[in-house]
Amino acid sequence: MSAIPSTDNRATATPAGTTTAAPTGSPREYLSFKLGSEEYGIDILRVQEIRGYEPPTRIANTQHFIKGVVNLRGVIVPIVDMRLRFGLPDVQYNSFTVVIILNIGHRTVGMVVDSVSDVLELAPGQIKPAPEFNGAIDAAYITGLGTIKHGDDERMLILMDIEQMMMAPDMGLIDADTAMH
Repeated sequence: MSAIPSTDNRATATPAGTTTAAPTGSPREYLSFKLGSEEYGIDILRVQEIRGYEPPTRIANTQHFIKGVVNLRGVIVPIVDMRLRFGLPDVQYNSFTVVIILNIGHRTVGMVVDSVSDVLELAPGQIKPAPEFNGAIDAAYITGLGTIKHGDDERMLILMDIEQMMMAPDMGLIDADTAMH
């Protein structure tokens, strides 16, 4: 992993509420993962570890996409199934299914994804602003679209602000008091 860049090149909000990728700064590393047929990327600095999927202990009266909790070396970690969160059909767990353990807002949270692909370094020029659209994921949580070239092939990576998403009130994971400290 490279050093933390000194220039912040995260997406910035415009007055209209849309996000645009900032054009300057150092390359950043993203962990790419798959959900259904789409590939997503999150800031590698938010990732604590990647674990194989194990069924969590269910907690009553939680959102349908919160699968439950696991005990991770003495820390109780809520587990969010991202397929359920995005309303994707046919949620299946297999040998590729993993849990990405994240450090978000002084809290540890796990997210279930179909598979992890790569750690990719993207320069600011490889990141384009996300278009406005109505999809399974709120556009406010998309910081841009990364373009990765392999020879003549090109693939798109949907870059997410996973911290914003996990701290959103509708997730029910982080209370306002916790987010402030």
